Amino acid sequence: MSRRGFSLSVVAAGTAALIGGRAVAAPDAPLRLSDAEWRKRLSPPAYAVLRQGSTERPYSSALLKEHRKGRFLCGGCDLALFSSTTKFESGTGWPSFWNHFPGAVKVVADRSMGMVRKEVRCMRCDGHLGHVFDDGPPPTGLRYCMNGAALTFRPA
Repeated sequence: MSRRGFSLSVVAAGTAALIGGRAVAAPDAPLRLSDAEWRKRLSPPAYAVLRQGSTERPYSSALLKEHRKGRFLCGGCDLALFSSTTKFESGTGWPSFWNHFPGAVKVVADRSMGMVRKEVRCMRCDGHLGHVFDDGPPPTGLRYCMNGAALTFRPA
């Protein structure tokens, strides 16, 4: 293991001890857990979305109507993904955002369902969050259509 890898492991372990045993990766370190650890850590709906790429039913998320100031975090690793200032009502039934925090997400090709879509994944834990489409509002023109089961909200 490199010195940097060792240092990041020590930081992650210390952080976990400070927050009651919940493992949280250092901000720039990936969080990789076994399937059993993910199942223990996540609720069944969050596990289905984040680890299995499922999609929640439209209009089923309480976060759809969340309008307070704050941040939307990854439900798997607590990485801040979206600001409430970029949330908008898309009418699609899922929480939607026109931008994300820098370095928070990655976009990969999703070739399921007989088409190519842009899948959005958490940069830290690689959890499935939803998809991004080119029909959003200015200034980006993007609609990050996220599963509420993959997110948590932290008020400002």
